[in-house]
Amino acid sequence: MIVMSAAFLITVFIIGLAGSFLSGLVGIGGAIVNYPMLLYIPPLLGFSGFSAHTAAGVVAVQVLAASFGGALGYRKGNQLYKPLILYMGIAVLIGSLIGGFGAKYLSEHIINLIYAILALIAVVMMFIPAKASNEQRENISFNKWIASGSAFIVGIGAGIVGAGGAFLLVPIMLVMLRIPTRITIASSLAITFISSVGAVTGKLFSGDVPLLPAAVIAVASILTSQLGAKAGQNTNTNVLQWILALLIAGTAIKVWSDILF
Repeated sequence: MIVMSAAFLITVFIIGLAGSFLSGLVGIGGAIVNYPMLLYIPPLLGFSGFSAHTAAGVVAVQVLAASFGGALGYRKGNQLYKPLILYMGIAVLIGSLIGGFGAKYLSEHIINLIYAILALIAVVMMFIPAKASNEQRENISFNKWIASGSAFIVGIGAGIVGAGGAFLLVPIMLVMLRIPTRITIASSLAITFISSVGAVTGKLFSGDVPLLPAAVIAVASILTSQLGAKAGQNTNTNVLQWILALLIAGTAIKVWSDILF
């Protein structure tokens, strides 16, 4: 059982601030960062920790708030690409609903293993050199079957761990669909928001969302995700890709080391 002291809730709030700023900066929902932070940081500070199920539930709410705020931050820059959001958004929503409802039947070890596998795949994809894409919005084209199919598969895994799936959707859009970086970052936040609606719905019906920590981290996400989005618009795209790759690699190493050793 989670003991919710004021110090514990402040810790959750700070985790939410950090993760949400990074989510807006690099176009992810923040689950890739916040999930391991929620699992590992509270016990290190002497608090009762989250289980894999409740950490995933809190993260799902955080991703919902952060991706919504981040997408709003990019809206005025005309970088949200609606055809991509439509095809990938519908597919990832269906997948995340399935994953969110199905997670209650999985053990904590399996949930952590699924997270580790997703993170490892994302690391590999982030280091695959992307072919040069046309930076002109008017000339963007993409394979709709690959976009929808990959989003559906990502949605299932992301729904299980409470993520929006952007840490996989971003490399898919960059490497497989060859979408320009800034449009990828902006559109991924909108797709992640759609995905997180499914994940949160599944987690709520499964009873895996502790409401007070979820509300605290949602407030933190709203405060900083748009700040991250504004910072991302003024940052070199290569720098953004390396930040994302290093974040994913670091968390993947930590989770895999715990699973294996």
